[in-house]
Parts: sequence; structure tokens; C-alpha cells
Amino acid sequence: MSVYKKLFGQTLIYGIATVVPKMIGFIMAPYHIDWLPKDAYADYTLIFSWMMFFNVVLSFGMETAFFRFYNKKENKNEVINNTILFLMAVCAIFLGVIYLFKESVDLYFEIPPIVVSYLIWILVLDTLVVIPFAILRAQQRPIKYSFIKITNVVVNAGLTVILLYLIPKFLLQNSTDVLTKYYNFDFQVGYLFLANLIASGITLLLLSKYYLQLTLKFNKILWKEMLVYSFPVMIGGLAFVVNETFDKVFLKELLPENFQDLGLASYGAIYKIGVFMILFRTAYSMGIEPFFFSYAKNDDAPIKYATVTKYFVIFGSLAMLTIVIFSDLIKTFYIPQKDYWFAMEIVPYVILANLMLGIYTNLSVWYKIQDKTKIGAYISIVGAIVTVVFNYLLIPIIGLVGSAITTLLAYATMMLISYIMGQKSYPIPYNKKSIFLYLGTSTLFTFIYFYNFRENYFIGITFLLIFVAIIYFNEKVIITRIIKSVLKK
Repeated sequence: MSVYKKLFGQTLIYGIATVVPKMIGFIMAPYHIDWLPKDAYADYTLIFSWMMFFNVVLSFGMETAFFRFYNKKENKNEVINNTILFLMAVCAIFLGVIYLFKESVDLYFEIPPIVVSYLIWILVLDTLVVIPFAILRAQQRPIKYSFIKITNVVVNAGLTVILLYLIPKFLLQNSTDVLTKYYNFDFQVGYLFLANLIASGITLLLLSKYYLQLTLKFNKILWKEMLVYSFPVMIGGLAFVVNETFDKVFLKELLPENFQDLGLASYGAIYKIGVFMILFRTAYSMGIEPFFFSYAKNDDAPIKYATVTKYFVIFGSLAMLTIVIFSDLIKTFYIPQKDYWFAMEIVPYVILANLMLGIYTNLSVWYKIQDKTKIGAYISIVGAIVTVVFNYLLIPIIGLVGSAITTLLAYATMMLISYIMGQKSYPIPYNKKSIFLYLGTSTLFTFIYFYNFRENYFIGITFLLIFVAIIYFNEKVIITRIIKSVLKK
């Protein structure tokens, strides 16, 4: 029990680091929707899709490589030194290339050149903190990790409120030539990214000690080993970005021209209702990846991996059913513009897709601990192919729902491929009967409720209670043990 207790304890703290920023983002989203015109919100949604793409390119898969080699090598400082120096070099090359072709980049994005500069430097600053954050996780320092993550989001949100709400409100009530000269009322997206840039700079400052401790010693042999490991991770990451965010890009391209801005803006807004499932999945991933590597040498590792996966499915399935049942209540205070509500049909698909992605994260342990990251890249590429093909097939026919279904198909495909291949290469005794029971029952209840009894909370809560009873009946031994342990304290 101590292993699980430690894992879930760290996941809880990482969860705070994930939940608090996401909740702040969740709270801010209605204001973004309210403060930004539909075309500006659509641009904001689209830009973030491209930023995620370049985040993966610049980090070069080195975060995962760092965890692997940090636990594998005796000289841990050498691993830290090599990884940070390499990413610094990548950022320098990126800046040189991007500014060489800056005018072309400005024309492509069709936004003010200064905003493009903000985006470039946000990408660089965010890349430079990847390994310092990974060090905190590897050294099991979740409290400091959480503090810095939360500080980043608080600064970002605070500056957003000042720049998009307080200053314009003050100027409208107290118009002065001096202040209005320096404030542009049509620069909302620019101010959003300016706030992001300042927050990213402060984050790097808080983590600067890892740069002050660097030495200019670079182990080329270690670097080549890490590069061989990380490159497939990066390719897989790029494919993952296609699966995760390029639905917005495809919607922009494939929706009717007179519907593009409203369709993309509403899809982006409603997609965020699934934030609670994303929170759960992300917090879990933060705690589980270091655990995978640090526990890999133990003889009972497969058993532990199987148990952790089962409980992820239990909590994830419960979270999915709960979110879907109350999704219409969430939308009333989360999305102020009612003309965005027509996209609610995507909710169950989006949430189930994120649950599938979380399960895939568990199932990916076999190729990560065996240094077979190429397999992960191939699986992600298959998912990306599914994303591209089915978006082009379904969006013209069923619009936004087609894109949401495509996301679900992509993650389900990746999950199944990883399971089948993993059981051949690194057998893990998953409790398939329990996993199918919980996942199948939750999925069935979710779709029956949403498409037949939506907003009938008597039926919804009844489904929820039945599902909780199923969990208790099958897991009562471990639940009773946990309750007794808590009561003793």
C-alpha cells in the first residue's frame, strides 16, 4: 500500500498544480468569451493549436528522455547539464531561423507582427523551463513544482484582467489623451499573449537557479543516446498534437466560410467543459510518468502497473459520468453567449476521448521502460492518420460532432494498438473484466443519459448512484481497508 499511497499522494499535489491553473483558466474562459469578439476568440483558439505544435518541436522529446536517463545513469548532474544545454541550443537555432523568415511568418498568421514576436518568445521561454520542471518532478518536489506552476497562471490571469478589463473600463470612464494614446482597444488577442509572455518570463526567473548551476561540459556520447531516445518521442508528440489540437485547424479549413468563426469559437468554448476530465488525466500523468521509470526495476512492477491502471479507469469512468450529467448546468455559468451552446453535442465524445487518452498513457509504459520509443511514435502517427482522414470525411457531413467523434476514434485506436502490442512485448496482468465493467457501464450510462434523458437530473443522479454502487460492491475490500486506515488516524 505504501507504493500506491506515495503515488497517489504525489498525484494529489501535482493535481493541485494542475487543477488550480486549469480552474483559473476555467474561470477566465467565460470572460475571454465575453471580452473577445467571435473572430478574435476563434483566432485565439487557432493560435494555441499551432503553439502546442511548436512546443513539441522545441522540447524535442527531451522531457521523457530526461526521466529515463535520470533514473538510468549514475551521474545525474551530467544528464541535467546535457539536457538543458541541448534545449538552449535548439532555442537559439529556432530564434535565428524564425527571425530570418519573420515577414513570411507574419503574413501567414495575419496578426500584428508584435503579437507574432510575443508568440515566438513565449515558445522559447516555455521550452527553457521544461527540464527545470522535470527536475522537480524527478526529485519528488511536487510542492515547489506546484507553487511555480500556480504562480505562472495567477500572474497570467491577473495581467489579463488588468489589460482586457480594468484598463479599458477605466479609460471609458476617465478618458485621457495620455492613456488612450498607449492603449489599443482592438488589440485584445495581443494583450492576452502579452500577459502570457510576462508570466512565462517570471516562471523562468523562479527556475533560474538550474541555469546558474550549469557547467559548459557536454557529453556527446550521452547526448547521442538521449537523442536516439527522444527523437521518436518528438515525432510521436507531433502526431499527438495533430490528434489533440488540429481538430480546430481542420474545422477552420472545412467548415463553410460563413460559419468558420462561430463554429470554431463555439467548439473551442464547449470543448473546455471537458476540463475536469483533462485535469484528472493531466494530474495523473504528472505523477505516473516518474513512477513508471523509478519502479521499473522491481520484480512486481507489472502487477503494480496493472493495479494503478484499474483504479485510473474507475476514477476516470466516475468522472466522465459525473461531468456529462451536470454539463448543462456547467454551460449556464461557464459560457455566457447562448449562441455557442449549439456545440454541446460534442461533450460526451470529447470527455470519453480524454478518458481513452488517459488509459493510453497507462498502456504506454511498456515501450517507455524498454527504450522502444519508436513504437510510441508509430502509434501516435497511426492516431494522426485517423485524425486527418476522419476529419476530412466527417466534418463536411456532420460538422463539429464529426471532429469530436474523430478525436475519440483516434485515441481509441491508439489505446487498442498499445494494449495489443504491449501484451506481446511486456505482459502486464490487467484486470480486463473489471476494466471492461467500469468503462463499459460508465460509457453506456453516459450516452443513454445525454441523448435520452438530458437535464433530467433524477435519472442522471440515479445512474450515478448505480455506478457508485457497482464500484463499492466490486471494490469493497480495498475501500473498507482505506476507510479503516483513515479512521485510525
